Amino acid sequence: MNRLARVKQVFQTFKKHNAGTASAGPNVPPVREEKAEKKVESEGPKNRVKDVLDVSFNNAEAAYRSKTTWEVFRALIVYTMCSFNYLVENNMGIMKATQKIFGEKIFILIMKATFYGHFVAGEDQHKITPVLKRLRSFGVKPILDYSVEEDLSREEAEKREADSNLTEIKMKPEDALGEMPQYAVNKTFLDRRYKVQSARTYFYLNEATCEKNVEIFIDCLQAVAGATYGTGITAIKLTALGRPQLLLLISQVIMRARQFVSEVHKGQGNVIGHHLSVDELSKRLEKAGIKDSKKFLENVVRDSEGVIHLFPWSGIIDENFQLSETFMVPSLKDGRMVKLISQLPKAEEEMFRNMIRRVNTLVKTAKELDVRIMIDAEQTYFQPAISRITLEMMNKYNRDKAIVFNTYQCYLREAINEVSMDLEQAHRQKFYFGCKLVRGAYMDQERARASAMGYADPINPNFEATTEMYHKTLSECLRRIQKLKDEGKSLGHIGIMVASHNEDTIRFALQKMSEMNIPPESKVICFGQLLGMCDYITFPLGQSGYSAYKYIPYGPVKEVLPYLSRRAQENKGILKKVKKEKQLIRKELLRRLMKGDIFYKPKGSYSPV
Repeated sequence: MNRLARVKQVFQTFKKHNAGTASAGPNVPPVREEKAEKKVESEGPKNRVKDVLDVSFNNAEAAYRSKTTWEVFRALIVYTMCSFNYLVENNMGIMKATQKIFGEKIFILIMKATFYGHFVAGEDQHKITPVLKRLRSFGVKPILDYSVEEDLSREEAEKREADSNLTEIKMKPEDALGEMPQYAVNKTFLDRRYKVQSARTYFYLNEATCEKNVEIFIDCLQAVAGATYGTGITAIKLTALGRPQLLLLISQVIMRARQFVSEVHKGQGNVIGHHLSVDELSKRLEKAGIKDSKKFLENVVRDSEGVIHLFPWSGIIDENFQLSETFMVPSLKDGRMVKLISQLPKAEEEMFRNMIRRVNTLVKTAKELDVRIMIDAEQTYFQPAISRITLEMMNKYNRDKAIVFNTYQCYLREAINEVSMDLEQAHRQKFYFGCKLVRGAYMDQERARASAMGYADPINPNFEATTEMYHKTLSECLRRIQKLKDEGKSLGHIGIMVASHNEDTIRFALQKMSEMNIPPESKVICFGQLLGMCDYITFPLGQSGYSAYKYIPYGPVKEVLPYLSRRAQENKGILKKVKKEKQLIRKELLRRLMKGDIFYKPKGSYSPV
């Protein structure tokens, strides 16, 4: 046997001994570090292991207890590769060249031994089951995402976006309350992937593709339901379910309606925040010269505290209204009712109803399967429509528990205002409110677009300001929870996902939970990080009884290359975190070597809350 063959044999033996799949076992390997102290809590007939959390997140053994030595070593390889600028900047070309040189089979083996194996759970919903079971046995729950993406060239992406523009639909310029360039189409930004590293982009092809995406999301919901015992989550994007330009159109309508309220009331923001009664609104309209507002006021959504919406959104979500006939306001010029948009062609009306039908189908399926569904945030020019549709889905389906979650990007200057108004709507319409707080994924694109198109930059000025906004937004949610607590109501009416890789933000949330006496097992606050990133945060949280999640991408190797490309670039951008991760990985590898635990097989006995 030659030397190369002997090396291969040793390598395969090493992998074989460390490839054990996780299953719930009676014992967890003893933790030898002082801060990894354990205690056992009663859980019916069983005993559940629960660690004491080290909030410095420096416990390497707790971080990698769920991994074989091969998996820990692979993580070190991947993070080391991410530190080479040439590899990161040219990663997609290198992956394609590797596939061409070595052929598909060897390429797949290489990817599974490196980036794919580290960042992706498996090819399909069946092959990811062992990963989900192992996560569960170490106290961590999944957020599933089928991460297959089209590998479109820039030219192809721009053509798709241009072809999907709704050129027939125009805002009524004579009734405009000022120009709104943010909600216009700009040819420079037709490729919505421009300057975006950490978020997936869907490009509209046709209605049949949207129906296929619904089937994929339903498969994802079923996979979560079958493997997570009612604790799993699925993430979706609304741009996968219909023509994105419809969202652009609805977003512009929403913002024009807000401008209309500002003109009438002489105040900023959403109408719900003004607590205007219908009578008072009627008087203000009359004062503005609008004498006959009866028809307009008939459709205003109100409660005992005042106006909630100018438009009947629940009817729109139930597919009962025509958009062009619904979005009408009194003209401040002559008092007559005018349409905010010109007449929609029947085909576009049908496309919007199809989009809403698809969202309804997914949320209804999620509710039947007892799976949470998180609707991702997207660019600011889509977000008003996405948030409004999501909030109305909450109003419809979040009557017994939080099934639907909205996502708030805290790098936005308006994040705190948006969360406050949505919390107010949930309170007044008495539905469960679910929110995922993230820093944001489109910062560079948003700034470039604002500069090029001449509107105010919507992004906070720096990293520290975004962190402050995140903490303010989280604090506002917690203030509402405290109010529920003071009123003797269930804290579960508000659910918060702290989706952050920032240690300071995690510690801030933990401190607030402690101050408010919110127990970890309450699930009022949960935490989420990406698979393959920040294990030193996720696993200690899950093993200490907190509600912890991993965002789990899955899909065939060749079809998730764009996702892997983004992960490589993202890790390059957070060198400080990668440096800490590498230090902890080396520490754990050394510990196992010194203790003789090289062939350690993970067996967890933790139970996720």
